[in-house]
Amino acid sequence: MHTRHREPQLLGSEATLERMARILAARNIDPADAALHDDPEPFSPLDALLVGMPPRYQAAVADHPTVLDWVRKVTEAAVAPGRGARRQVTTGPSLLMAGVVGAGKTHQAYGAVRALVQSGVGVRWRATTAADLCADLRPRPGVDSERKLAAVSRCPLLIIDDLGAAKASEWVEEVTYRLINRRYNYELPTLITTNLAIKDLRSYLGDRVASRLAQMTTRVEFEAVDRRRHSAAA
Repeated sequence: MHTRHREPQLLGSEATLERMARILAARNIDPADAALHDDPEPFSPLDALLVGMPPRYQAAVADHPTVLDWVRKVTEAAVAPGRGARRQVTTGPSLLMAGVVGAGKTHQAYGAVRALVQSGVGVRWRATTAADLCADLRPRPGVDSERKLAAVSRCPLLIIDDLGAAKASEWVEEVTYRLINRRYNYELPTLITTNLAIKDLRSYLGDRVASRLAQMTTRVEFEAVDRRRHSAAA
């Protein structure tokens, strides 16, 4: 019987090198110079956070009282997987931020994740827009949409930006319900932003989604001012 010899594969090595290069670039460190040091400076949890955060929101600071209260509650709910281990975000409350485009909702969401990391807890997180999520989950050849949905559903902390922005359909409503219901059942902290008024959520998202959101989230409605336009005018 002929056995094919296979070279060992270093899974994810290219992605790791790319992430390290981005961190070094953010610190204005030449990778060639970094290689000369025997004891390179360790990457902090904040460094790791910034690698996965969009550049526009890397300096985001959460300052809304309700958002800061959410950060405190999630931090308090974090647990250590073992003696001496750093506490990790596993369960906790969710937050829904509603308001017009440019009101600062997404800024506050990313600032909240940053505040969690700065508080000293570990957090595995993911951020997506509702429209991007639906596009990623649409059934198509060669893609295991159910596996993708399961991965997003069980992520310890999830940002869902612009909920309600995806074109309404029975499929979108069903996928959104399955995602929200899973996070509701397992009490997984979720940061949700929407341009819809809270009173309009039910008509746009459906009764089942709106009912789960009402039970699992604290709601805050941002002032009706587009801060992006306001800043440009100033």
